[in-house]
Amino acid sequence: MQRRPDPKSLDKKRHSLAHLLAAAVLKKFPKAKLGVGPTVESGFYYDFLLPRPLGEEELKELEGEMRKLIGQKLPFKGEEVTPLKARKIFKDQPLKLELIKDFVKEKKKLTIYRTGEAFLDLCRGGHVKNTSEIDPEAFKLSSVAGAYWRGDEKNKMLTRIYGLAFETKEKLEEHLKLLEEAERRDHKKLGPALDLFTFSSLVGSGLPLWTPKGTLLRDILDSYVWELRKACGYERVDIPHLTKKELYEKSGHWEKFKDELFKINTREGHLFALKPMNCPHHTQIYARRKWSYRELPQRYASTTKVYRDEQSGELAGLSRVLAITQDDAHVFCRRSQVKEEIEKIWDIINKFYGTFGFSLTVRLSLHDPKNMKNYLGEERVWKQAESQLRSVIKEKGAKAMEAKGEAAFYGPKIDFMGRDSLGREWQVATIQLDMNMPERFDLDCVNEAGKPERIVMIHAAIMGSIERYLAVLIEHYAGAFPLWLAPVQAAVLPISEKQADYARRVLRALEEKGIRAKISDANETLNKRIREAELQKIPYVIVVGDREAAANSVSVRHYHRGQEGETGLDKLIEKLEEEVSTKA
Repeated sequence: MQRRPDPKSLDKKRHSLAHLLAAAVLKKFPKAKLGVGPTVESGFYYDFLLPRPLGEEELKELEGEMRKLIGQKLPFKGEEVTPLKARKIFKDQPLKLELIKDFVKEKKKLTIYRTGEAFLDLCRGGHVKNTSEIDPEAFKLSSVAGAYWRGDEKNKMLTRIYGLAFETKEKLEEHLKLLEEAERRDHKKLGPALDLFTFSSLVGSGLPLWTPKGTLLRDILDSYVWELRKACGYERVDIPHLTKKELYEKSGHWEKFKDELFKINTREGHLFALKPMNCPHHTQIYARRKWSYRELPQRYASTTKVYRDEQSGELAGLSRVLAITQDDAHVFCRRSQVKEEIEKIWDIINKFYGTFGFSLTVRLSLHDPKNMKNYLGEERVWKQAESQLRSVIKEKGAKAMEAKGEAAFYGPKIDFMGRDSLGREWQVATIQLDMNMPERFDLDCVNEAGKPERIVMIHAAIMGSIERYLAVLIEHYAGAFPLWLAPVQAAVLPISEKQADYARRVLRALEEKGIRAKISDANETLNKRIREAELQKIPYVIVVGDREAAANSVSVRHYHRGQEGETGLDKLIEKLEEEVSTKA
């Protein structure tokens, strides 16, 4: 039986490689200033203040120096030191001196680690005993990027060198192939190539513009979510993109997020904000009148944009944008109804993501009891809400990893993690249980005794953000969407002008049955037109010549399955309708 690698052992190797990288950089640039060098999911990085920019081609040179150090079988030795000694050791390293100052203020112990005799670093530990434990062929310096010191744009820009590291050379090569495939599927390249979205320097970064094809994709996804929600009794509502700041002051969002809001001052001197979330608006729809317990739950759904003032350096394709379209819903219900309502949402999530072939795992995101200042409400209320979510998870027969400190500031949540076709994990849907906002907005119902009863609020986003989900989906399918989702489902190609009339009849027959089709009768060769349809990843290419026109048939080619041969037009349409209706 093959032993699985110890993740702690791999982390120690990656951390040790970060130190070896720093040693190699200091040899090349003796006056370099050292930042920090943590491990990350697939390896490590180290931040440096260098005397000049570092070229990607110089990474090989640094790799070679690191391999020399590994070959010397250098030991790693840790030692706790006093602040005075630490400052003396790092007297020429201003970034390290800043860290030492903070550690002393926070009363954290100071430790240094020595690699052999030459290199010392301020570090809390987690290293191999000796560099001989590291496979010199199982790591690679992968890229160079800029990074602000301590993530603050007001600080100096440092040079960040990333490295990949695994237990063996084979594992590294597997990962490099995965990265190559991920690069091929990159939504930032595929999206514009498939004419789904574009960006304009005049409109601004982080503000995608959706083409007809991309808009169709968005609408199909949103309609599917609505179809699932409608069956569970949800009703559509609509809300404005603006609000007075008083709404967010009452909800608690202003105090926590005021620096991340787009603000608008009116001519009359009023301060408005572009909404960064929808829940406070929805509370006001519920608050419009008194509700009997018999009328609950009230379930409101709204697909709408929200806006967040992200830093420009954090924007990335559709994954991180300024204008976010949320398929948002909120349930206003009694505590006794929470379990049933969450289970309904859970079923919607399973159905939706199952359609796309995602396998889901669950994470329970909890508050951090040591930092209650970060959350609304009392800890007693938080514990009640978390207990209810645990009960639902148990009822659904699921196992959930618990993540302390990952809750929303108003309530705990169940996060669903989806694994795509490359095995990468993404946070997708979320269900949040909120007992605090109903308290702040004084939301209640009239119970059986005729008295007011405080209600609770459930937040539920199935896709979370249409932009981010489409980024995941484009890469999941490599742009080759299943028939029901494809913006263009079939391309009709007459062999020559002689079959143009029949090709148009085929097109009309498809469109009459709701098949999204287009005709390609340009003055290009048939092979070139077939190639263009394949580049656009259109599921079905339908070729018609004299024989097909005479027999009322078509010759069919599928994007994945290749040539499927000749079939009757009616039979093909029946097949396509079945494939669309079942979301195959």
